[in-house]
Amino acid sequence: MKDKRILFVSSEVIPYLPETELSSTAFNAAKNAHSKGVQTRIFMPRFGVINERRHQLHEVIRLSGMNLVVNDMDMPLIIKVASIPKERMQVYFIDNEEYFKRKAVFTDEDDQLFADNDERAIFFAKGVVETVKKLNWAPDIIHVHGWMASLLPLYIKEFYKDEPLFTESKIVTSLYNSSFEGNLNEKLADKVNFDLKDEDKITTIKTPNYTNILKSAIENSDAVIHGSEDISDELNEYINQKEIPALEYQSENLKESYLNFYADLISAS
Repeated sequence: MKDKRILFVSSEVIPYLPETELSSTAFNAAKNAHSKGVQTRIFMPRFGVINERRHQLHEVIRLSGMNLVVNDMDMPLIIKVASIPKERMQVYFIDNEEYFKRKAVFTDEDDQLFADNDERAIFFAKGVVETVKKLNWAPDIIHVHGWMASLLPLYIKEFYKDEPLFTESKIVTSLYNSSFEGNLNEKLADKVNFDLKDEDKITTIKTPNYTNILKSAIENSDAVIHGSEDISDELNEYINQKEIPALEYQSENLKESYLNFYADLISAS
């Protein structure tokens, strides 16, 4: 795996957000790959709760400045970057004043999902791809963590299907039991279809709950990893239906098992 390129895309990463199974696993997966000579890039949203001064985030002017279209609206893309102390790993932050300035992550003070979480997820997915294109950095593996990142496989496989940078990329989605209650905005599928123009591709997310968003990620991924020990029966059954490679939950030896899993996917292409 030395000198291979892995793009890690996560809704949460330590030390920028509190430690959870998701945020720590995403960090450790990238750290372990990096320690083995793999070229890594980490992308996450620049949530307003992240302390920019403490973590030394700074805007990358050459990458910022473009507008992304979300449901026929032009939304400015701001790219910030930081380095994880001691690891020499760069983290790229997808930012937009409208979507990410608020001092909260997914829910408001009443613990209700933000009404625009659907658009935030679309913006994040497109922002990651457009930034990687500007970097001209073709990843061998794209590893997705967290539901806010879970539209990325659909966008790469459909909206960006003619982008040569991702022709050889294998998409891996990690599944966690960190679900949310209720649904995202009921217009999510329509907003995605504004880009895709293909009703068949949005069927899974027409009821935009946690399980269906993850199902969409699964059906557009080349493999999945059980990031949590307990995954819902519905998602397990869906993985079996799709008959794609799946790595069971790794309580120990995460480093070697993940790297071997990546290597097998690359060699199978």
